[in-house]
Amino acid sequence: IFPGNCWAFKGHQGQVVIRLPARVYLTAITVQHITKDASPSGTIISAPKDIAVFVSLLGTSVDADRDEETLLGMFTYNVEKDPMQTFPLKNLLLPRAFSHVKILVKSNWGNPWYTCIYRVKVHGKMENQKVSTNGQD
Repeated sequence: IFPGNCWAFKGHQGQVVIRLPARVYLTAITVQHITKDASPSGTIISAPKDIAVFVSLLGTSVDADRDEETLLGMFTYNVEKDPMQTFPLKNLLLPRAFSHVKILVKSNWGNPWYTCIYRVKVHGKMENQKVSTNGQD
């Protein structure tokens, strides 16, 4: 009945770096917000809108002092669609496993004070995981 807690940050821009439990070949990311019906205010203008996903190349190059980031995808969370939306990442250009992923929220749907995210899921295959036949991430 109640929407629960969100990860809120001040303003319309923010970022979070997620440390994964293992090195992962990333395939997709899922972002979830609540529906208008579940919102106490009846609006969801605090939902993220434009989102970018990056990985860090730190420690993978000869010059370990430089922290290069690679963009794996930019997408728009659409408040008119399902509250849980999955977006494919472009890891084909960088076919290696990563231990961290950065989610950069560039804008929201109009709330000037804060932005909320209820859930982020990272999809992929663990580096040492054998290919499974059941197709689950």
